[in-house]
Amino acid sequence: MKPIRVAGCDPGTSSLDVLLLENGAVADQARFSPEQLRIDPSLPVSWLVDRGPLDLVAGPSGYGLPLVRAADCTEREFALMSLVRPDERGRAGGVAGFSAVVRAFAAAPLPVVFLPGVIHLPTVPAHRKINRIDLGTPDKLCVAALAVERLAAERGGYADCHCCAIELGTVFTACVVSHGGRIVDGLGGTSGPVGWGGPGAWDGEAAYLLSPLAKGDLFAGGAAAAAGEVQHHRGLRESLVKAVMGLQALTPFETIFLSGQLFETVPDLFNQVREDFDNCGGVRRLSSLPGARVKHAAQGAAILADGLAGGKHAPLVGHLRLREAAGTVLDWLRHPRADAVRAAFGIPPGPRP
Repeated sequence: MKPIRVAGCDPGTSSLDVLLLENGAVADQARFSPEQLRIDPSLPVSWLVDRGPLDLVAGPSGYGLPLVRAADCTEREFALMSLVRPDERGRAGGVAGFSAVVRAFAAAPLPVVFLPGVIHLPTVPAHRKINRIDLGTPDKLCVAALAVERLAAERGGYADCHCCAIELGTVFTACVVSHGGRIVDGLGGTSGPVGWGGPGAWDGEAAYLLSPLAKGDLFAGGAAAAAGEVQHHRGLRESLVKAVMGLQALTPFETIFLSGQLFETVPDLFNQVREDFDNCGGVRRLSSLPGARVKHAAQGAAILADGLAGGKHAPLVGHLRLREAAGTVLDWLRHPRADAVRAAFGIPPGPRP
């Protein structure tokens, strides 16, 4: 019987990680630095082509698309994955390199699909999406999917999988909540707790006074900008506790998974955050797939690719209702200027969900 061979990607700020699975088991993996990708954005594509053929590749998806194949992408889809205003396109700080990598994947002779973000999922109640874009980007969804997969393996099913997956990256912090193994809530890196490099959710008055904001402003002013180690640790930790306790008040969960590159950059932070949540349930580091060394988001992307290709993780994909993902990240804006924003991304006016 022909093996199912897939790959998943994590386009993180500190690196782009790729994991290849064969029949659900780790077959190969790689990490590409930002410096390597600036020189040659197609390096991950070349790496994958050399290891083909592949049944499916979960590509770097930015803010997410509802399972759109790369071959079907137009300029609208590229714009929606990067979410850069027309006046900044081609030069926006923080995403210019990402856009080059995405276009390399789209042009590759590979079966690439772009994954949804949390806001695209039908399992998230509609009222939690109003005036929101970033409830968790696809890489954060992938971390949550890996957490559900690991917890379900322990508990023999999804019914008791109530958890919160927290990822502390080198720039952003995000939290994604699962209830009964389905993703139901989230706070993304630009709408949630303070990040190490990014400020998290903006104070509206600060955003007004600092405007006009550029895309690069979302990547600046985080906890690391505070004066002194005590201050930036304290600010990040308190912001995270406020966010997680609020999420838990709405959706009870007893397991908190900690993930993210920041725990490697700042090793003592793991024990500090774990102590902060001693009264919130069981806190643990998210475990990796056997043999995997790359970031958890790449691992989650790979198991979702495996499930979408009909592999051993097909039940997980079905339970998450991934194939029912729909819409765009801009559908839920209700501001008077929302139609003008959507028009800049090629979305016509009309009834919204």
